[in-house]
Amino acid sequence: MAKILVIEDERIIRENILELLETEDFEVFGAENGKVGIALAIENKPDLIVCDVMMPEIDGYGVLKALREQPSTATIPFIFLTALADKSDTRRGMELGADDYLTKPCTPNQLLAAISTRLEKQAVFQRQQAQKLNDLRSNIIQALPHELRTPLNGILGFADLLLQEYESLEPSEVREMLVEIRRSGKRLYRLVQNYLLYAELELIASDEKRIQALRNSQPTECQALISDTALKVAKEAERERDLHLDIAEAEVQIPPTRLQKIIEELVDNAFKFSKPSTAVTLTGTLQDNKYILVIADRGRGMNSAQISEIGAYMQFERKLYEQQGSGLGLVISKRLVELHNGELNIESIAGEQTTLSLILPGGCLVE
Repeated sequence: MAKILVIEDERIIRENILELLETEDFEVFGAENGKVGIALAIENKPDLIVCDVMMPEIDGYGVLKALREQPSTATIPFIFLTALADKSDTRRGMELGADDYLTKPCTPNQLLAAISTRLEKQAVFQRQQAQKLNDLRSNIIQALPHELRTPLNGILGFADLLLQEYESLEPSEVREMLVEIRRSGKRLYRLVQNYLLYAELELIASDEKRIQALRNSQPTECQALISDTALKVAKEAERERDLHLDIAEAEVQIPPTRLQKIIEELVDNAFKFSKPSTAVTLTGTLQDNKYILVIADRGRGMNSAQISEIGAYMQFERKLYEQQGSGLGLVISKRLVELHNGELNIESIAGEQTTLSLILPGGCLVE
């Protein structure tokens, strides 16, 4: 049984709506003003809210704004019910996140139809979210054990071999095994660090104060940082000749450690999913006080469905390609950019190329 909150300061209208909804087997409760309505919504988490616009103390727009700022009520379907018919009023409500706008007087059938439509859409949204959660669980079950086990097996396997055969091994063989142990250890360390960072970023994303603190960080001069980080990743991939840089100097509103992490992950992906001797290009330009960094590769690309499904532990066509990696790098980069008030856009042609465009905040030219 769906729960519906009706916020309406006119008692007769409120009671009529509540009675109508009760006869349709909804669980209903009413509020006589916006202040009470906000408190009831936060306490009871209704499945849908019907709210008047013109009310004393806090009007409908104030109610909607307050509830959209609360994580627990941010996605509740919201229907405005008002005598105002001006297009600017409707637009204002929609900009704040209203789902529908009914003009008084409306018929019972119109109200019920609007409620039914919004509840159906919310049910679809919840099914999609549940499916994404199931996909995440599935990918964690499939990917994470493999990602942990592979480098750990390398470390233990070579360590055992060194212990058992140490006296008969040549120095060059010992060195080769130590290099592999170090490589596996670094891979395992990176995976653990990425997992912890991803968890931290998800917590920050629900805390407005921490988000604001991030966005007020000191600016970073980005030319040398981007170039040096990209070159380091290229060397590790043994593909320095494939790296092409054209980075303008500017300041961006992201701490250097965070910007370095973004570049590391995105450039690493560009090399990982493209073949040797194909170009990976980084171009940084200043446009309208925004820094635009474009990272392009000639790799296998993604289709539109894969781009829309990007999420943690999601590595597409893993069985076909078997690349190392949990799929966290791109998600972490996207989240970092967005938390710092930037954008990360992906354009890709399956089988041909991928282009990432980072719009970074606070771009200003460095003399």
